[in-house]
Amino acid sequence: MTRPLIGVLGASGAVGRAAVRELRALGHTRLRLGGRTTAALRAVADEDPAGHAGTVRADATDPDGLRAFTDGCHTVLNCAGPTYRLRATVASAALAAGAHCVDVAGDDPAAEDLLAAGDPAHDGRTVVLSAGALPGLSSLLPRWLAGQGLDGASALTAHCGGLESCSPTVARDLMLSLTSGGASGAAYGEALAAVRDGRRVPRALRADEDTAVDGFPGRVAVQPYLSGESERLAGALGLDRLDWYNVHPGPRVRALLTLLPGSLAAGEDPAELAERLILAAGLDLAGRTPYYVMDFALSGTASGRPATSGLTLRAASSYRLTAAVGALAVDAVLRSEVPPGVHFACDVLDPGAVVRHLRDTGAAELRLTGAATVADQVEEGVL
Repeated sequence: MTRPLIGVLGASGAVGRAAVRELRALGHTRLRLGGRTTAALRAVADEDPAGHAGTVRADATDPDGLRAFTDGCHTVLNCAGPTYRLRATVASAALAAGAHCVDVAGDDPAAEDLLAAGDPAHDGRTVVLSAGALPGLSSLLPRWLAGQGLDGASALTAHCGGLESCSPTVARDLMLSLTSGGASGAAYGEALAAVRDGRRVPRALRADEDTAVDGFPGRVAVQPYLSGESERLAGALGLDRLDWYNVHPGPRVRALLTLLPGSLAAGEDPAELAERLILAAGLDLAGRTPYYVMDFALSGTASGRPATSGLTLRAASSYRLTAAVGALAVDAVLRSEVPPGVHFACDVLDPGAVVRHLRDTGAAELRLTGAATVADQVEEGVL
């Protein structure tokens, strides 16, 4: 029987290239690789000549190219960007071709566009959005942690960030996120906001430009930031309190991010600012080993008494984490484990399966503390 054809758009980018490797490792070898540069696509294909079904030059902004790329695909994995400019462009093209779609980003704007055009569930099609590291893994890991030794959870503190190169897609999306990326045309999130008594409270927290955070080497800057995904996470876990901090170990990147809103308001060119962000990340990384950390501290009860569970994930690259979640979402769609309709990855993927994959493949190191340590030891003993 012919294996389903999987199209990977943006296959030669930082996430796309890693996603191709992840899909091949999962046993999916009928891959159509798409992107804007033919030579770069051929280099990805040559890594495993038996693990692809051709390359197609495709630009996400070119309708004709998208039609040629999506035609005949069972599922399309979109790793191209910028996310907040494309919105549902790739997913809509996939649906028009009769294919399912997984997007490593997408977020609320893509979901709104798709549902406004008619729920894909009516045609038996599935779209999985936010199937990356953040958003995506950023909700999957706390959901998994909540089931490790706790009877119930009431508060979560998260610190996420790292020291790594900045891809052009990430840089452009960061510019766009200041005015888009959230629901109903809002910005992706709100700085300094937090969840209190189950609801968003503006200016509940303060930034700190020079502090120490468990799991992060050296001194770092932390910026409180509440996204729509984090608010949904608080609701899903029934949390009274959620404090989310973006961590910036690199001083040049942090300095530029602080000035960014004012620079854009003053009319500076977003493309030039994106290039400056890429350069700043490279300078911060010079001579240092790249890393990415997600640290979660969850408070609640265990056997009726106050208890805590902690999880620290450390990886060499957030891009590989995004690729892993995207590939697992494609695998779940192919196995018919995701129902038709538009979904966020954190709502339909099995958090335990994601954690096992990250551990088994060496994509990340996971360190547990508190009640989670005991629960994990029991599970390992059972296995």
